[in-house]
Amino acid sequence: MTSAPDNDQPLLARLEAKLLAIAKTEGDFTTAIPALTVHRRNSVTEPMPCIYSLGLAITVRGGKQVTFGNEVFNYEPGEALLASVDMPAVSRVTRGSAAEPYMGIMLCLDTRMVLEMAAQLPLRRNRKGASQIGIRTHKLDPAILDAITRLVDVNAQPALCQAVAPLIQREIICRILVSDCGPAFLSLNEGANPGRQIASCMAWMKQNYMESVSIESLAEQAFMSPTSFRQHFKAVAGMSPLQYLKNVRLQEARVLMLNEGAEAGAAGLKVGYESVSQFNREYSRLFGAPPLRDVKRVREQQVLVQHKPEGE
Repeated sequence: MTSAPDNDQPLLARLEAKLLAIAKTEGDFTTAIPALTVHRRNSVTEPMPCIYSLGLAITVRGGKQVTFGNEVFNYEPGEALLASVDMPAVSRVTRGSAAEPYMGIMLCLDTRMVLEMAAQLPLRRNRKGASQIGIRTHKLDPAILDAITRLVDVNAQPALCQAVAPLIQREIICRILVSDCGPAFLSLNEGANPGRQIASCMAWMKQNYMESVSIESLAEQAFMSPTSFRQHFKAVAGMSPLQYLKNVRLQEARVLMLNEGAEAGAAGLKVGYESVSQFNREYSRLFGAPPLRDVKRVREQQVLVQHKPEGE
């Protein structure tokens, strides 16, 4: 995504107004387009572990910071974080207030649609030895901002949404593919190259996180030696395979406790931990507090948001 000129401000202002009409209060909002969500925060936030899925996370107003492995990414209005694979990260809003809330969009991308569009375009491939890191930030091209705005527009038009939204999503993917980050993005989503093999392995781990796995079995699945597998995995994910699996398990356990009311010990065992004490230790290390205290803190924050008068 090439650098955008200063005249992208009218595009951002137009998009911001549409998002404020969807997100009238603080929170996360779904839309009629399953791949598109809108996010509003009325204050800065504490660092929060999360998983970024294949897609674009766009800041429209305010500021956000994402820590991924040892890398720290900051993205401002008109900038986006592009995740090529499912990536554990730590995210926080760095600029946002009740008067000027943080406004952001998440657009999930479909791998099949990416490959379909790639087959129709004359694309550059990633040069040998180039970085295959699974996450990066970029200044959005005005054409992509315009397409995103049109996608938000069609969300409000039920008669057109089902037919038109996929066309705009394809346009956005095409514009990403022909941008500067296109070759690296594509290399993690097609072909029999090491990056794609690692991405496939990561997808398998995310679906089968409850299973006990070894580096040797994962390497065999990726058709690599254990040493080569570790090296390629860290180049894409910014962490070791077992750290990645641990992050996925802990995130899933947190969802079980928050959304299904599971007890901490039961959640830990369900996601693959054999020791409750180990689960508690690793959970505290990732989320900054033991499971019960963390879940209580999150629920209290949700109650405060729900009962906070708009504009306060």
